[in-house]
Amino acid sequence: MEFLQSIDWMQLLRCFVVGGLICIIGQILIDKTKLTSARILVTFVTTGVILGALGIYQYIIDFAGCGATVPLLGFGANLAKGAITEAQTSGLLGAFIGGVKASAGGIAAAIFFGYIASLIAKPKIKKQ
Repeated sequence: MEFLQSIDWMQLLRCFVVGGLICIIGQILIDKTKLTSARILVTFVTTGVILGALGIYQYIIDFAGCGATVPLLGFGANLAKGAITEAQTSGLLGAFIGGVKASAGGIAAAIFFGYIASLIAKPKIKKQ
């Protein structure tokens, strides 16, 4: 029971609320628009890149922890951070490789688990 005392319950709540809000926005986009899942994905990643490049998303990460880094917005912010950091050290080429370099673990996990999910699930095409 000692491990329960070391848990930061407020951080856990902030993580849950922010991650949940991001999911709610995604669900609203799915239910109320004719956007495909791919367009919603690109919108989230692009928004994360913009907020990350402007330095705004770091405040959300500091507040919510994994509730902000795990969703697609966090992936986009990580891409922007990696591209900016690498561009400062390696120039223009670094801007292209930095994002992938910073996100390589997440990309590899997404490919692996996406493949596993494709073996299990039967996808449905959204009616337009």
